[in-house]
Amino acid sequence: MAQITEPLSRNMAAIDGDFSMEGIQRLGNPVPMLVENAGTGLLELWLEPFGQDYWLLPGESFIVTSYGHWSDRPFETAHEPERIQVWAASCFATVTFPDGTEVPGGHQRPRAEYYEKG
Repeated sequence: MAQITEPLSRNMAAIDGDFSMEGIQRLGNPVPMLVENAGTGLLELWLEPFGQDYWLLPGESFIVTSYGHWSDRPFETAHEPERIQVWAASCFATVTFPDGTEVPGGHQRPRAEYYEKG
């Protein structure tokens, strides 16, 4: 549990209530990771610990960057069918397009019919 709570406490104090992309970037110590959809269908990127979704079309890529302090490693990832889950161990990360522009949460989220296709 300390592996989660220690970085969260340390980074929360440093961020001083500014949860904007710029506030997160001020934590420093950036470590980027490329996430690319090399498949043929829609791929969900699920970013933890805050549970934000981003959707990649085939051939599209995003950069997930962890900022601040973490205990062991900056990321943990898990692959599920049609989803990649990324845990930012610092509890603070940004998602950008390769050109550095912020990707908004829920980007390209499909309509409800997508989930009902069963």
